[in-house]
Order: sequence, then structure tokens, then C-alpha cells
Amino acid sequence: MAKQLDYTTMREIFTRFQDAEAEPKGELNHVNAYTLVVAVALSAQATDAGVNKATAKLFEIADTPEKMLELGEEGLIEHIKTIGLFRNKAKNVIKMSRILVDQYGGEVPNSRAALEGLPGVGRKTANVVLNMWWRYPAQAVDTHIFRLGNRSGIAPGKDVVAVERAIEDNVPVDFQQHAHHWMILHGRYICQARKPKCGACLIRDLCQFEDKQL
Repeated sequence: MAKQLDYTTMREIFTRFQDAEAEPKGELNHVNAYTLVVAVALSAQATDAGVNKATAKLFEIADTPEKMLELGEEGLIEHIKTIGLFRNKAKNVIKMSRILVDQYGGEVPNSRAALEGLPGVGRKTANVVLNMWWRYPAQAVDTHIFRLGNRSGIAPGKDVVAVERAIEDNVPVDFQQHAHHWMILHGRYICQARKPKCGACLIRDLCQFEDKQL
């Protein structure tokens, strides 16, 4: 695990990220808060591209919890059966939709605790929704961010909560809104697990990773 980078280095790293892409976007397609929650929940152990393909037609007919309940579990499965763990995910989406209708008037709550109380929604999913829909600077730590944070020294931590806290504590506040998006995209496309593309990395000179590749 790398040591936490100092403030000056952190500021330079995120300035470079911002200069390269000022408004990074999440890659999961959605049309409202509800479809965002569903998409993120479906993306566990699946690719964003795979989820987008499965939800393209689904969200045309079921973009609210009420419509999802009308579609039903078996109807939902027909749309998402190309996604890993689709049966369990379908059960959770239907349960989640029922709770949203019965307890929240069909609206997606915007507190982390309430979101985490929904079936199939963990801390990462809650943070993604808070950040992308309500523009709250929550840090959703996935495998890409965990790897990048520990390799580079941007946010070292033994678990995802520690990495999340390191981002919150050490990334300058003016970069907090987009921090996790910059890190996800950098981890997904540049700082890859097996063959990191260090030669194309815009923070190579600032990164603490010792086994840099060409």
C-alpha cells in the first residue's frame, strides 16, 4: 500500500484530471433517480455496457417503481437475463420497488441510510445515486478506485470504507464532486489491474506505484 500523497501533489493530480475532462459522467444510462438506482444495483459484478444493453428497452416500459411492479419479477428477468446474478437482482429490484411505493410514495429517498435500507442497495450504490442525481459529493468506491487509490497514494486504505474516507479527507474540496468519477474512469481505462497503461497516464510522474509499465 502506498503512502498518502501530500496536499500539493493531490491538488496537482486532480487539476490534471479536471483539465483533461472537466465534467466526467457516469456510464450507466438512466432517465431519473429510480432508473439510476436500478441500473447501479444491476451493475454489481457486471459491466456498465452490459447493463445498458439490458436496460435499454426495460426503462422504456418500467421507469418508475409502480411500472416495475406491474412488469413483475418474471417480466423483469426477461430483460436482464444476460446480466450476472439476474434472478437475485430481479428479486431485489421488485422488493425495492415495493418499498419505494409503500414507504416513500414512489420516490427515491435522498439520505444514505434510507437508500442503504433498500434491497440490493449497498453503500457504493447509495453514494453513486447521491452523487450523480443529487450532486452530493459522496465517494462511491469500486474495485477501480480501490486499486488506483492504493497504487498511487491518492487514497490508500485496507478496505473500501477506508479508501472512501481517504478521498473525503485528502482530495481538495473543489474537486470532491467529480473525484470518484475521475478515479473510476482512470482506473477502468488507464490504471488497469493486470496491465496498467502507465505510458499513457497523465499522473505517472506523481504516482507512487513502483511497478510502472511502459
